[in-house]
Amino acid sequence: MAEIVLVRHGQTEWSANGRHTSYTDIDLTPAGVEQARQVGARLGGRVFAAVLASPRLRAQRTAELAGLRVTETTEDLAEWNYGEYEGVTTSDIRRTRPDWWLWTHGCPGGESPEQVGARLDGVLAKARSLLEQGDVALVGHGHCLRVTGARWIGLAPRHGAGLRLDTGTVSTLAFEHGVDPVIGTWNAPCTA
Repeated sequence: MAEIVLVRHGQTEWSANGRHTSYTDIDLTPAGVEQARQVGARLGGRVFAAVLASPRLRAQRTAELAGLRVTETTEDLAEWNYGEYEGVTTSDIRRTRPDWWLWTHGCPGGESPEQVGARLDGVLAKARSLLEQGDVALVGHGHCLRVTGARWIGLAPRHGAGLRLDTGTVSTLAFEHGVDPVIGTWNAPCTA
């Protein structure tokens, strides 16, 4: 049975520093370029019926370096909109708002967990409709792909908090008994 393969983009300067990065369009670091190439090696020439990707440079470059041919670019796979917290670390946010937690509070001027979940439900519905043709890859970002994993197994978006996802990793969403959505693999490193 076909699977949905989640690819988190390679490292950027901001991901390495823990800065929330949504709409700021920055490229991969040299380490991120290597991670993206390793993603390609891990996928080993796997053929995809469709490859959907975030329009952000870091996702597009990861797909390219991994040898994935993007068939659709969609804002629905863009990272969680951090609004006023764009470029800010969690520790900096908590200096003025000690109880802040992305997974319940969302971001002022940005998105709530429910808004992110709703758009990723749409991505999953589209990906699921394409599975009859073969595997589908989704190339995106840490927080949005964590929400995607949670939504796949029927959990609220906030449960993505329990699904750590490092840069340059591959995860799979699959089925048990051909019908029950399960996480096949999660946060699989691609280093040689």
